Amino acid sequence: MKRLAVVRVRGRVGVNSRIEDTLRMLRLTRVNHCVIVDDRPTYMGMLQKVKDYVTWGEVGAREVALLLRERGELEGGTRLTDAYVRENTPYSSIDEFAEAFVEFRAELADIPALKRVFRLHPPRKGYRKIKRSFAEGGALGYRGERISELLRRMR
Repeated sequence: MKRLAVVRVRGRVGVNSRIEDTLRMLRLTRVNHCVIVDDRPTYMGMLQKVKDYVTWGEVGAREVALLLRERGELEGGTRLTDAYVRENTPYSSIDEFAEAFVEFRAELADIPALKRVFRLHPPRKGYRKIKRSFAEGGALGYRGERISELLRRMR
């Protein structure tokens, strides 16, 4: 199994209610929000349903650590730090936790009070066409390992 980063690209105007419900179940309520899921069949079916509104791909420990360090937020609006991870988990740093997370030895819920939605900046240099799939030169749908480029631009 792999971890997938899912980023909402398109807004909510004119969205079918069933697709909007699926996006809500994925916790993607706004543009540029990102969640990390695994590739079990349930999530893959949800991603196929909302493929015209999101982009996704596989992430490694480096990308997860970048998201946690740059955009990780605790309840109350405080940033996630290495010190907080050290005090509240058996891991000594965000990087060590990210490595365990990617290898399915840990979950985001293991960090108490961590919000599981990452609110990202719009990408530097913008999205490519947001009404076309990634394979057609757009921004939507599956992009594999190239999601890391997008996440770095959105940090």
